[in-house]
Amino acid sequence: MRPRGQQPLVALKRPSGMPQPSPEPSPAPPSWPHCGENPSPERPFGCPGIHVPGYTACLAHLVDPDRNAYLTGLVPGADLDHRGTSFTEPLLAAVLDALRDPATGHPGHPRLGAARFEGATFEDGAGFYSATFEGDAGFEATTFKGEADFGLATFRGEAGFESVTFESGAEFESATFEDQAVFGSATFKGPGMFASATFKGLAWFQKATFKGAVWFGSVTFKLNAIFRLATFEDEIWLGSVTFKGEAGFESAIFKGGAWFDSATFQHDAGFESAIFEKADRVGPLVCAGRVKLSGAVFGGPVTLLFAARRLECRRTRWSSTAEVRLRYATVDFADAVFEYPLTIGAEPDPFVLQGGEQVTEEALTGMPVTAARMASLRGVDAAHLVLSDVDLSGCLFTGAVHLDQVRLEGTCSFATVPPGTHWQGGRPVRFTLRRTLAEEHHWRARQPAAIPGWHVASPDVGHVGPAQLAPVYRALRKAFEDGKNEPGAADFYYGEMEMRRHDRTQTTRTERGLLHGYWLLSGYGLRASRALGWLAAAMLFTILLLMGFGLPSNDSKQEATGTVPPGGGRVTFEIGKDDPRNPTGNRFTSERFEKALNVTLNSVVFRSADQYLTTAGTYTEMASRLAEPVLLGLAVLAVRNRVKR
Repeated sequence: MRPRGQQPLVALKRPSGMPQPSPEPSPAPPSWPHCGENPSPERPFGCPGIHVPGYTACLAHLVDPDRNAYLTGLVPGADLDHRGTSFTEPLLAAVLDALRDPATGHPGHPRLGAARFEGATFEDGAGFYSATFEGDAGFEATTFKGEADFGLATFRGEAGFESVTFESGAEFESATFEDQAVFGSATFKGPGMFASATFKGLAWFQKATFKGAVWFGSVTFKLNAIFRLATFEDEIWLGSVTFKGEAGFESAIFKGGAWFDSATFQHDAGFESAIFEKADRVGPLVCAGRVKLSGAVFGGPVTLLFAARRLECRRTRWSSTAEVRLRYATVDFADAVFEYPLTIGAEPDPFVLQGGEQVTEEALTGMPVTAARMASLRGVDAAHLVLSDVDLSGCLFTGAVHLDQVRLEGTCSFATVPPGTHWQGGRPVRFTLRRTLAEEHHWRARQPAAIPGWHVASPDVGHVGPAQLAPVYRALRKAFEDGKNEPGAADFYYGEMEMRRHDRTQTTRTERGLLHGYWLLSGYGLRASRALGWLAAAMLFTILLLMGFGLPSNDSKQEATGTVPPGGGRVTFEIGKDDPRNPTGNRFTSERFEKALNVTLNSVVFRSADQYLTTAGTYTEMASRLAEPVLLGLAVLAVRNRVKR
């Protein structure tokens, strides 16, 4: 009843169209018969602890005589069911003391059967140190408000820690999980210690959140380890970890350091779409399968040190400087995005840890020690890319931009043309050694009359042709020229001209004809032997023409010689000049050869031999003075392109 004169409270009306606020959902009572003590507005159903068998209250709310009777009846290996129960440290200690077996010689080790603690709350420290869980251990949705100590514990059945909350430290050092261990959606608010633990079954940490540092040093995962969508807000240490099954860190978030020093992955290591916000180094690690980083994001400067069969970095994003050092690996960087310099290089020797210890590579035993191989750079902006000592013989370049700015350091190798002599259409074909792109191999291997030796593309590689390859060769040529490597640039100029000569979409027929002649005469000004061969053939042909038709049979001048009397000297008079006459008789004499050779040699250097010639010889000399110096110039140009620096 309100006081006299006070107006009734009027409920404020919510404006039209504004949604009504959703009331906070009331917590649902547990599915098991629960204690019900001490109800509250937050928990109207009271205490959620399950009834102790034979009683109507949970263990925490049993009166002392009943609790003592229950504890007295426990024997080592007994099953426990205390779902929803609230444990203080003395209460838990009393339960575990009742489960210790002095007859085993280890009186300090409690032995539990199937243990059900789902939804329980441990108000103080939870000391399960060296405990043995002979059946399944259920801690789903449990809250540990103090330190949870499972060091040296043995879980022979399934260990269920799904959605558990560790508000303080979580200690699992040297624990053994003989069946699967489920920590999905668990929250570690303090440090987590799993050093030297052994997971014989599936290790499930999907969506787990580690707010403190966590140590997995020297852990052995004998089956798959799943950390998908996990969040590591502090550092994670995985030094000397062995993953015998697949390791999945897909979409995980590493906000602090991620230390994988000397970690060994005997199968694939999955980091797809993972986020490394501050990790300055990942590795050195050894992976016998694939390190899958596709879609990963690196937020700061980072160094990756991997010895693996394959590294997949498709669609990765690098927001700062980075260096990738590789052993054995074939790496795929298709569609990667890097805003700062990124260096990809081969490591010639095994990685060394900071303490000087060499990383063992037993997981890669049997693999040949080769340089790191680049599989693809398609879709990459190569303006900030540095490649060092990388094998590019199988790399796909089409679709990459700013290839003219890529830096090639050390001994970056490319594919080469098929060696030896091959027969095609009844004629011999031999390629001069040069660097080529893998995609030219793929294109030539698809041609109907392809000779053996060109590499065939795998089915998942898209087909490209000369129109797409010509600009790639042009850009790489400029990259070599900017690096003061003219001989290397010459190979890519040759490849560019080859692609233009074979391109029927963007090169006109006339241009293709000119390019074909340029190729035939001198290999685009890069094959000195070819130009010198044509020069020798042209000179020989000129000599034969001059000997056969160009040198006249009569001398160019007629002279008369006599003596002027009395006692005069000998004088010579030029009487006249006859028109040159075509030779008759034997034209191929040593004298005529010497004259023809003199004329030909002078024509090579644009000089006239001042030799009296027939009309045919005059035109022959004019043609030779035009063609032969050009061939000589092409030969000189080819030599220069091979020795220039």
